[in-house]
Amino acid sequence: MADDGGLDRLKKRLAAIPANVKAAVRPELLKQGNAMASTMRQFAPVDTGKLRDSIVVTPPDASTPAYSTPGGRLAVPETSVAVTAGNKDVRYAHLVEYGTSKMNAESFFWPAVRIHNKKARTALRRAIGKAVRKNWGKP
Repeated sequence: MADDGGLDRLKKRLAAIPANVKAAVRPELLKQGNAMASTMRQFAPVDTGKLRDSIVVTPPDASTPAYSTPGGRLAVPETSVAVTAGNKDVRYAHLVEYGTSKMNAESFFWPAVRIHNKKARTALRRAIGKAVRKNWGKP
């Protein structure tokens, strides 16, 4: 076999990084999702507590609850988490968030996303960089 100058070895190392990085970043994804959900729960108006209790974090490779906001039942990709509000018993999260003709909006979902978005992106970039550096020299 001809000497390829280490190109084959480099290709194998680069192919191995994504799986290692995904595994290393998953805890940070869940941490940031839980922080966002916690803020949403604090912002959610409490009459019975059902809306607040319906706010959940769905981990990678799982499905969000049926009737959840935004989007209902969705499959969460392996490099994401989903924070949703609502379930089969609480189908009114979007009405509370955006309001109706008979009630004003009591936004809780998107304000929490806006508060945490930049911090979450920064933390995930840091976790990805750390995982890549940690796994770079491994075959």
